[in-house]
Parts: sequence; C-alpha cells; structure tokens
Amino acid sequence: MPAMPDNSGSSIERKIRPLIIGHRGAAGEAPENTLASFRLALEQGADALELDIHETADGQLIVCHDHTVDRTTDRSGSIRELTLAQLGGLDAGSWFSEQFAGERLPLLADVFAATPPRIMVNVEVKCSYSPRLSEELRRLLKEFDRQDTVVVSAFSHKTLQRLKQDMPSLKVGLLYVGGFVNHAKLAELSGMEVYSLHPHVLSMDAEDVAQAVSRGLQVYPYTVNDREHLIQAVAAGFTGIITDYPGRLKDVLEQFPI
Repeated sequence: MPAMPDNSGSSIERKIRPLIIGHRGAAGEAPENTLASFRLALEQGADALELDIHETADGQLIVCHDHTVDRTTDRSGSIRELTLAQLGGLDAGSWFSEQFAGERLPLLADVFAATPPRIMVNVEVKCSYSPRLSEELRRLLKEFDRQDTVVVSAFSHKTLQRLKQDMPSLKVGLLYVGGFVNHAKLAELSGMEVYSLHPHVLSMDAEDVAQAVSRGLQVYPYTVNDREHLIQAVAAGFTGIITDYPGRLKDVLEQFPI
C-alpha cells in the first residue's frame, strides 16, 4: 500500500475542504446507525452521513450494519428473516451505553425524514440485490426528493450495476479493499458511470487521489479516526473523509484552513 503523506506537524497545504462524512453517524460517541448517532454527527458539523441498510423479511429497508441484530441490540436473529414489527421494538442503544437505552433501529425513511435536505446521505447496501429492494429504494428517493443528495455504495459492484440499471441517474460509489496502480481505472472497468470511490484510506496517496479527482470522481476513504491520520487524509486531498468522529475532523479542518 502507498504511504500517506507525513503531515502531522504544525502546518499542511490543502486546496479543498473535504466533506465531513459521519460513519454510521458519530459511531465513536453514540450507538452506530441510530437516530441519536446521526443527530450527534450533525451537531458536530458533519456535511454528510454514512449508513448501512438491509432488507427485512417484509421488504422494508432498515438501517443496521451487520446481517444480524446480535451485536447492536438486545436480541438476536437475521434481519432478512425478521419483519419490521419484530425489529421495531429492539433496544439498539443500551449495548453502547445506558445513556442511549431505548434507541431503535431506524428505517431508511426515518433517517431521510430527520436529515436536512442539504446533507448528503451515503447509503451502503449490505444485503443482496432484489427487485423489491430496488423498488423500495427508488420509492424513498422520490418521496424524500433525494435523487441528487444520496450516494449508494456497496462492496458488491454487481449489486450496484443492477441498481444502476434500474435507476440510471442513481449516484453510485465503489467500496473496495486493496491498492491499485490506477484507482480511476477501477471506475472505468466497472462498466457503469461511477460517482465516487470509497477506498481504505491507506490504499491511496495524494497522487492517486489527484488522478481520480481529475477524472471527475469524488474520493471518500474509510474509516479515518485518529488525529494523525485525519491530518494526513486532509493533506492528501480527499474530497470527503468518512470518520466515526466528525467533531474531531472538524477541529482539524479549523486548525488547517485553506
């Protein structure tokens, strides 16, 4: 993997202000993928929210990272085998802190309804493609007028291709692991119009970022949390940075203004 620039000193040179993208909200300080976490991210200055969705047994799009609810709720079970009624009453906050007891697994619709229209939402699809998933996503984007302010990403590029076929104007982002000689080429090889690249932060250096940006791509690395790596990511020129600590990234940007 290429080395990130060493800019942990007192000053860095940067030409853009990257988007502050709250990973699962402000997952370092609140239970991930809950409305409490998303609210905190916005309070801390996030420009965008990143979240994960699964399709329930009855075709609803619920916000949760794992395929099961075991880790982040007070119950267990596979999301695809549970209905919204079964999922709706689960406690998704107590595992993190008693302060968040009673937080629920939100629907994607709940997040759209609670998020200002100017805030971009990065929806990562964790489940497999299905026509029902595609239709529900299309319906929500239209209902909340989110066609221009949502980026749909996935590690399954096949899923993205099928969603893009269903919704040609959909903004899609490629999630991937590993370094490439030419990251921008990955977008070309995908066989579809790509809006953004979502690499691991250590897989790209400033030259890689500049090359991708010159091709019209947004570049949103994951997941950058400690101060040193946040400074390095800002210096590398990423157009957005996904972090569990939006407030920490905001502090870095204020310390090193354009």
